[in-house]
Amino acid sequence: MTAFRFSTFLVILLITLTGYVPQPDNADALVGRWLSARKKNQVEIYRQGNKYYGKLVWMAEPDDPSTKRPKLDRQNPDEKLRNRPLMHMDIMTNLVYKGNNSWVGGQIYNPEDGKTYDCDITMKDANAINLHGYVMGIPLLGKTSTWTRIK
Repeated sequence: MTAFRFSTFLVILLITLTGYVPQPDNADALVGRWLSARKKNQVEIYRQGNKYYGKLVWMAEPDDPSTKRPKLDRQNPDEKLRNRPLMHMDIMTNLVYKGNNSWVGGQIYNPEDGKTYDCDITMKDANAINLHGYVMGIPLLGKTSTWTRIK
């Protein structure tokens, strides 16, 4: 009886495994246009060499209401950079693919407060990523937001 159970188990296991097709490990799955969690911005993530970067390509409010001109990087701690336009600016830099649908070691710049944070990204599925921003190199000192792919 024990041999029968074991052979039945093997047959079921083989049937199950023959139907299993692993998902390909695709570092470029991150490439594309993403809508931020607050739905105010879109970032185009692209690959350059073996690193990934993100450029601000759409803003819900691209113009400064007081000047009626494109918003500038007014909160930047470097005074020389405060007159550059936010649109088409790289706000995400230096992400490296770690494998298993995760990119690490990057930085993300928040033009609203002029601060740069460490960041990692994990792909939830083909149309959603979790972006984790944190300070002082300590992931526990941060927060995660979900961005969605623009099709």
